[in-house]
Amino acid sequence: MSKFWNRKINEIEPYVAGEQPKKGEQVIKLNTNENPYPPSPMTRVILRTFDYSNLRLYPDTNASGFAEAAAKKEGVLPSQIFAGNGSDEVLALCFQTFFEKESRTSLPVLSPEFSYSFYPVFERFYDIRSELIPLRENFRLDPSDYTGIPNCGIVIANPNAPTSRAISLEDIEVILKGNPDSVVVIDEAYGDFTDPYFTAVSLLPRYPNLVVVKTMSKSYSLAGLRVGYAVASEELIEGLKRARDSFNSYPTDRLAQVLAAGAIRDEAYHRACTDKIIATRRYTTEALRELGFSVPDSSANFIFAKVPEGIDAESLYKNLRARGILVRYFKTEGLDDRLRITIGTPEDMEEFVDEVRQEVNNAKNG
Repeated sequence: MSKFWNRKINEIEPYVAGEQPKKGEQVIKLNTNENPYPPSPMTRVILRTFDYSNLRLYPDTNASGFAEAAAKKEGVLPSQIFAGNGSDEVLALCFQTFFEKESRTSLPVLSPEFSYSFYPVFERFYDIRSELIPLRENFRLDPSDYTGIPNCGIVIANPNAPTSRAISLEDIEVILKGNPDSVVVIDEAYGDFTDPYFTAVSLLPRYPNLVVVKTMSKSYSLAGLRVGYAVASEELIEGLKRARDSFNSYPTDRLAQVLAAGAIRDEAYHRACTDKIIATRRYTTEALRELGFSVPDSSANFIFAKVPEGIDAESLYKNLRARGILVRYFKTEGLDDRLRITIGTPEDMEEFVDEVRQEVNNAKNG
């Protein structure tokens, strides 16, 4: 608290990012959904050949080179791509562009009760009224729950975080059809890990109220670069540009633009890394189930595992931390019997499973 802060900053609860290890600390990092594999080799080539003297110039506001590469991947026009400083910034601009500020007559933004914890922070920070929609059994999202409720917009992570579950294109269509006058934001930060792969971008020709948000942080191994993007109609993209240019006209720097463009063009490498993560996810899921964990089928690069009876999730999280393995624990009612575990390399996950097996055996033996 500070007398120099305004009331909002004094009262708000900011987003809490996952723990980052201290310099020199050796850990297996399975807590922030980073990719265990390096970025595309194309990025190394670009770094070697990048003309550093260009850094004296402001970047292309619209990240045109990256927009062209992303548009080719998504099968849309470059004018349907909006780039930002990570998908968090793109999402923040979506909240500012498409959702109304809270008032006595304002309608709420709808989102799942358990989802990306930045959404409620954005809502409070931008004074947007929200309504959380309960999930069904096993964290299942029912699209019919998002129809028939007056709203000023909808935001859904698909696959959802931290639950790891995805809804189908048919489910997304139900939501879009039921809310023709509201913008529906589908946050596909983890979408590349669906198996088989699908994206809501395919629905854009039929639904002008759809925005799909993506990131280069997860499946492209560029979390340290901070590049995200939205795919939408030219009308909605123009709205995002108006919001951006009222805040920061240069959100993506020159180097980030060319590195992200190179990575997104290297689809063969991207797919190979993603396939390895999906295979390791399958191994980890089966191994934990054999140890008594309840693990829903995941569509993300992490799993959300309910601990066996007799095991305390927070204690397990702390014990793993003491052994140099970081996972994510949410001390939230309804989630506090589970751990979110990022999928690392096969070697990482084998060591993780061995440590968990030891914890389970210790609990059984008293």
